[in-house]
Amino acid sequence: MSSPTGSRRRRIGYSMWGFLGNGVLDTPDGSRAYRRSFIDRIRAGGHEIVVLQRNRDRLEAADGFGTAYRWDMGLPALDAIIFEWRWALPGRNTTPCGSPGHTCDLHRQTELLDWYTRRRRTPTLIWDLDRQMPADDPLRALANVVVGEFGVLTTPGARRLVCPVPDELLHAADAKNLAKRVRELSLVYVGNQYDRDEHFGRFFAPAAQYVSHVVAGKWPRTQAWPHVTFTGRIAYREVERVHGRALATVLLLPERYWQVGHMTSRWWEALVAGCLPLVPAEVHGADAYLPRELHVADGCQVVDRLTWLRSITGTREHVDLLAACLARLEPFRCSTVARTALRLLEDL
Repeated sequence: MSSPTGSRRRRIGYSMWGFLGNGVLDTPDGSRAYRRSFIDRIRAGGHEIVVLQRNRDRLEAADGFGTAYRWDMGLPALDAIIFEWRWALPGRNTTPCGSPGHTCDLHRQTELLDWYTRRRRTPTLIWDLDRQMPADDPLRALANVVVGEFGVLTTPGARRLVCPVPDELLHAADAKNLAKRVRELSLVYVGNQYDRDEHFGRFFAPAAQYVSHVVAGKWPRTQAWPHVTFTGRIAYREVERVHGRALATVLLLPERYWQVGHMTSRWWEALVAGCLPLVPAEVHGADAYLPRELHVADGCQVVDRLTWLRSITGTREHVDLLAACLARLEPFRCSTVARTALRLLEDL
């Protein structure tokens, strides 16, 4: 590739197993929060994006976007390719094609990697959004491959490519207006259970005994916390509304995330709705995400912080705290992340 900011139009393939729109209820696709904005920023740079996986927006959510985006299940000519990394999920994408419950994301990813990355040596960015790519995967050693990760610390050889915040959400987030909203709930968590039990049991569940709260998402194993209010999955369009009702959330992370400072979109999804995130102090690089006043060591500190936040609600101190948190989102702007992704491909 020549300079990504140059005049030549590049055709870039994009492999994703998810949605550009709101999608369907029964899916863990958190990348909907930023995927469309990221793709649009690439396109705004003068490049063409070809989506290379199944058009789930049209086939599952009846949202086809007309001719605004191009899907192709073949092997079109490409100048570069970006993968949202998929991994083996036994009983789902490891079963034979056409079998009950089968999803073909892994088979399609293998086909694309074989044709473009291995055979044609196409410049390839693998975005490991869930830290599931093995550190010793042979793909990492290929000269035409770069791996991007969210974390402050990255796997040797990988590059940091953070979770992007759509520019339009940053432009709309106003600390003064957010501080004025009525917050009838003290604490919420929006997200699924996956590998979060340890953090949930240490930080959220103890605080939930004392404050108004809600947990929205897929939590199939809740017997250990009978006092917690679980509402089940909510439609993606409802995420902002739930955060908008609450004073704060706790950033619950799997161990493989917090050890390296890998932060998901839940951080900024809450923040742009004025729901202040509390971050476990053990998260590597926590200062990059939130000021020290919002770091917590256990459930007792969660309650203490909630008491303090409730006491300053609507005041100048509340406005200043929200403004300080929103300022930390600037390096994560989607436009910046898209330019970084293009530079990573250019460097290949």
